[in-house]
Amino acid sequence: VQLQASGGGLVQAGGSLRLSCAASGRTFSRNSVAWFRQAPGKEREFVASKFRSGYNIVYADSVKDRFTMSTDNAKNTVYLQMHNLKPEDTAVYYCAMSSTVIFSARSHPRAYDHWGQGTLVTVSS
Repeated sequence: VQLQASGGGLVQAGGSLRLSCAASGRTFSRNSVAWFRQAPGKEREFVASKFRSGYNIVYADSVKDRFTMSTDNAKNTVYLQMHNLKPEDTAVYYCAMSSTVIFSARSHPRAYDHWGQGTLVTVSS
């Protein structure tokens, strides 16, 4: 399984970016998928996740109403649309996938066994 994240970049506060995560070797629709981020000197933190097909997407409080996660099963790609970006959103963003994560652990990075390489998002003030 390979996950390829892309779409990061430098943006001013208040701007928008859309991250993409393309999968090969496994389909997103049959797995749980999530976005995490890690700022310099900080632990990896949960951003959003979709627990398998048919479940609602959940978001961290810090990004709720600004970020939207979506999936395109035809392209086997997951997106993270980010609006109204803030300097504190600056981080490396990772997509992750797992077929074994349990519902209660869907926001924990250790629950995911496949990770993309990360894409850097920098928000300037």
